[in-house]
Amino acid sequence: MPRPPRLSPDELTAALSGLPLWSGDGTGLHRSIELPGFPDAVAALVRIGFVAEELDHHPDVDLRWRTLHVTLVTHSAGGVTGLDVDLARRVDALFPG
Repeated sequence: MPRPPRLSPDELTAALSGLPLWSGDGTGLHRSIELPGFPDAVAALVRIGFVAEELDHHPDVDLRWRTLHVTLVTHSAGGVTGLDVDLARRVDALFPG
C-alpha cells in the first residue's frame, strides 16, 4: 500500500487545530499522556500498540514511569502525513485527556 505524501504547512496547521492535545511541526506530532501509575502506562502502551497495528502505522513511544511520550511521524515520507493525523485521532479516542 503506498504511503500518503507529507502534509503541507497549511494542512499541518489545520490538522493541529483539530488536535488540541498534540503539538508539533513537519518533523512530528507530539503528545504526553500521564497515567495513574506504571502498570497503567504499560497497559496504555499496549492499547496504542493494537490501534497502531490496525493502521499499520507505528508511533515512537517513550515510557517514563507513568507517562507516555508519543511521537508520530511517517519516517518513509520524511515528515507528518495523514497517517499520523489518523493515529493521533485514534489515540485521543482512547485517551481523551
